[in-house]
Amino acid sequence: MPMSLPDVTVDQSHATPVVAIIGGGFTGAACAYHLAGKLAGGAAGIVVFEPRSVLGGGLAYDTDERAHRINVPASRMTLVPEDGDHFQRWLESSGALADDPDAITPDGHAFARRFAFGRYVADSLAPLVASGAIEHRRSRVRALTGSPAGLWNIAAEDGSVLEADIVVLATTHPSPQPPAAVDRVLAGHAGYVPDATVPGALSGIGVEDRVLIVGTGLTAADVIATLDAGGHRGLITAVSRRGLRSRGHNLSAQEPSGDFLDPPACSARALLRRVRNTLAEAQAAGVSWHAVFDRLRGQGGDIWRALPVAERRRLVRFLRPYWDVHRFRIAPQLEAVIDRRLADGTLAFHAAAISVVNRSADGGIVVDFRARRGGEPFQRQVDSVVITTGPGHVSVLSSQPFLASLAEAGNLQPDAVGLGIAVNEQSRTIGAGGDAAETLYVAGPLARGTFGELMGLPQVTEHAVFVAENVAQTVRAVRARNRI
Repeated sequence: MPMSLPDVTVDQSHATPVVAIIGGGFTGAACAYHLAGKLAGGAAGIVVFEPRSVLGGGLAYDTDERAHRINVPASRMTLVPEDGDHFQRWLESSGALADDPDAITPDGHAFARRFAFGRYVADSLAPLVASGAIEHRRSRVRALTGSPAGLWNIAAEDGSVLEADIVVLATTHPSPQPPAAVDRVLAGHAGYVPDATVPGALSGIGVEDRVLIVGTGLTAADVIATLDAGGHRGLITAVSRRGLRSRGHNLSAQEPSGDFLDPPACSARALLRRVRNTLAEAQAAGVSWHAVFDRLRGQGGDIWRALPVAERRRLVRFLRPYWDVHRFRIAPQLEAVIDRRLADGTLAFHAAAISVVNRSADGGIVVDFRARRGGEPFQRQVDSVVITTGPGHVSVLSSQPFLASLAEAGNLQPDAVGLGIAVNEQSRTIGAGGDAAETLYVAGPLARGTFGELMGLPQVTEHAVFVAENVAQTVRAVRARNRI
């Protein structure tokens, strides 16, 4: 990734620069952790705005659901890229697996509960918070505005106000956007769950309820596992346009296979052709598709940057669902639940679109479907409808008031691909006029319109380190100019 020094021309007035990180989930916590390491000795104040009680959990890892597990072995997850065993050692020393006998697969891989990883990140940051190197403000940000002096004025919901020299946006994904036809008819229905990621969202579903899940990816797998762990026995119907469900792992040792950069593909069609050819070659050599997608993941940022914007859009529109189900794999424990439910006939996946939704006289829900590729239409009578369609990226700038105000002021704009916020190669925001902000950064998945795949934890960690380094360079430039 580019590591050039951002120009600093704004008029800063703090004796010691203040860096505010908005969002203290994994991305914000990782950025703060690495920034503190790069700015030792009080070179800057680091303030993280996060309403949760600890840093590092966020939407992904702040869950009490015992059925929710990390999606890759613990040995491949870490807060510290140069120390691949960092999380694995924490698991062993903390006793986090003592009450989780199902975490270890027969071949010795640990798929811990997801909240264990959140605890690991929080424990890693705790000494920095205790020492004051990082300040955790337990509040949401209500407003963020620029001042004539070149500072950022941050107003939080708890009434506090902070002036910051540099701001890093590390906010969460927007909520899912339910299909309009579904939301219009079912809003307020007791069995309607428009966002399955909300804590306790599934608590009203009975063990015999017939459940429709709209979406068939990772969140759908979590919903199925959660319902099953709670004793659910009713029929679950999972529907998406393509009917693709997340794949499992091949945990045998395989080196990444193929090459997609010599030369890089310049169109989505050419990339697809190369992937298909590489998959065929791998199969002939006795190598599974997992190794090919591991190579794609490793080269993903360079592949993405080689594609023109129009081809990036085409890739997202037509190929992203296939990428998602192969790239973002489910833990063996979840795969086993899904396979068992499929085998006993209490789970079915369909490639179809919802055509009509009605409430029935007995309080249930009747849904008509249009099958993909001209298949026969079908109908389901269900008790609950759960939306798991993923983040509504098109609404990112209206998802939080401070983002909306920044956009209205011309400080932010959507990226050209429709995945998040427009940023340059240093991950600094690009305003409505096309210029990059001096001191406003985006860390994590909302920057992937520029950087490519930023959803998997290794890539998010690397990007957090990258942003921390650029922010640290900006701090040093401010201190040098102000002769601190």
